[in-house]
Amino acid sequence: MTLSKSEARQLLERMIFDGELPRDWVQDVWDMSPILGENAAKLLDAFDMLIDCCSEQKLENLVESLYSESLE
Repeated sequence: MTLSKSEARQLLERMIFDGELPRDWVQDVWDMSPILGENAAKLLDAFDMLIDCCSEQKLENLVESLYSESLE
């Protein structure tokens, strides 16, 4: 099964942000601590850049690997 970048992004977002919208997660962290919120925003930016620059195959491999680890 081949995943598109959009599908891989959605699956990774669900795993990382527990179903919460990524920007909402950043805002929640920011509300708790502005310093940590700034770091959370940088992490989300890095996540977005990695999704954009990775091939669909690499993203699919990553998703498969992370899901198999979560089932162990």
